[in-house]
Amino acid sequence: MTTKNHFPAQENALFDAGGGLTRKVGAYNDNVMVVEVHFETGTVAARHHHPHEQITYVISGKFEFTVGDDTYIVSAGDSLYKQPNIEHGATCLAAGTLLDVFTPHREDFL
Repeated sequence: MTTKNHFPAQENALFDAGGGLTRKVGAYNDNVMVVEVHFETGTVAARHHHPHEQITYVISGKFEFTVGDDTYIVSAGDSLYKQPNIEHGATCLAAGTLLDVFTPHREDFL
């Protein structure tokens, strides 16, 4: 992959993932990717797992996250770590935006 250093917001389209969830891929290379994820109140991100490490930073809103066997209520300024292959999911309690960081990058998001 050719290294790109600048990812202007207007060049990255918002992808409608359905069910009240949209996302926009930001900067990435082979090793890391940042993704802005927007949730409408009541949106459920079904429990799933993937081989990537993931950190989620809550920009706004309120969410109930399940990571493995633990459940957390999170809001602006909180963050979560999800190790590879751990089952996780979320329910949006108040409309908001998350910033997800994945390593390595998510090929399925490109």
